[in-house]
Amino acid sequence: MKKVLIISSTPRVNGNSEILCEEFLRGAKESGNIVELIKLRQKKIGYCIGCQVCYSNGVCFQKDDMNEILNKMVNADVIVLATPVYFYSMCAQLKTLIDRSVARYTELNNKEFYYILTCTDTNKKHLSRVVEGLRGFTLDCLDNSKEKGIIYGVGASVKGIVNVTDAFKDAYEMGKKV
Repeated sequence: MKKVLIISSTPRVNGNSEILCEEFLRGAKESGNIVELIKLRQKKIGYCIGCQVCYSNGVCFQKDDMNEILNKMVNADVIVLATPVYFYSMCAQLKTLIDRSVARYTELNNKEFYYILTCTDTNKKHLSRVVEGLRGFTLDCLDNSKEKGIIYGVGASVKGIVNVTDAFKDAYEMGKKV
């Protein structure tokens, strides 16, 4: 049994990436894991201002929801980072979360990571920049982290379209294999 934390960064209620998060969650729960889904649009997270106050005590001075989320990230065994892709990059909400993790990023070692990406483009090769951005954080900055899988929700031009794609099945199956 693992602690699985799914972070949905879409600003859109019931957006395609969030639908895939829900399927991943369903699969992971069915396999007996403890699973939590955080929807960043429901949280208040300010931008990192680079003041480095957190370097001394591991806590950001900003009074928002990030410290709570970061505690959950530290305590998780598995972290799923889900983002809609805008202009071939992760959305601002996910990038803000990653930047704000600086307060305790050294405590995010030894995690398993999954990525869920959705976009209107139909060629998943075009998402390599997004994947590299996520890997820069998870694999290059965090010790002993492992990338376990990527779900590509390509061709997701209409809200809800992922329900009838392979990505929908892939999200469930990948969740079951956690």
